[in-house]
Amino acid sequence: MTPLEEGRLMRLLFVLSVLALAACGEAPPKPLTAEQSAALSPADPRLAQLYAGSCKACHTVADSLAPLTGDRTLWDPRWALGEEALLAAAIQGKGGMPAGGQCFECTPDDLKALIKFMAGREGGK
Repeated sequence: MTPLEEGRLMRLLFVLSVLALAACGEAPPKPLTAEQSAALSPADPRLAQLYAGSCKACHTVADSLAPLTGDRTLWDPRWALGEEALLAAAIQGKGGMPAGGQCFECTPDDLKALIKFMAGREGGK
């Protein structure tokens, strides 16, 4: 095998290995409908009650412009900003969302847990 052929073979093997590794990753998220979003609820009963009393009113209605609960296509870009940035936005309010998300009983830890749930990461993903 000539050095040129060997180089081509090495490049081909590299490309094939990159493609094989890419195929092993998670499938890209798919958008949820408002109905699918509305069917979701936090596993923790206390969080489920807080969610139902505040977050759910907007985060299950596409026309509200709030990212739909569980819709990773909407939440992943926000999640990339970091949990602290999302928590700060929830505490301070953002756009049409009032400070604290109108959840007067929510602690910062509650808000963190609710954000994780709505972002589709309740299980620590």
